[in-house]
Amino acid sequence: MRDFETLPLPDEPSVVAPDGTLARVLLRLAGGSLAHFTLPAGATSHAVKHRTVEEIWYFLSGRGEIWRANDRGEAVVAALPGVSITIPLGAAFQFRALGDEPLVFIAITMPPWPGENEALRVAGPWEAKLP
Repeated sequence: MRDFETLPLPDEPSVVAPDGTLARVLLRLAGGSLAHFTLPAGATSHAVKHRTVEEIWYFLSGRGEIWRANDRGEAVVAALPGVSITIPLGAAFQFRALGDEPLVFIAITMPPWPGENEALRVAGPWEAKLP
């Protein structure tokens, strides 16, 4: 049996994610891990695809767009506060922050994030633009 864990949101990002977002790594269990992400205002992430994980995202603030593509098709949807999305295993994705605010979201990764070699860069619809 595991001990209970509690972790306040760190003041500063812990790592830069492979897509270019600033990540605050939170807690993990055997089935998944949680992190808080910030894409600066006006930035566009790198387009990536995961090797072994899938994710659920929930947008907290800012506004933007996210492109997702897999063998079933592709779509661009609005990334707005209160919206949740899935990144199924093998899907390519890219996102951008529109307007004057950063795009902020939390994401659950299932299984837990395995490390820096998980994400592969792919071609996306937009040119990456990161600070």
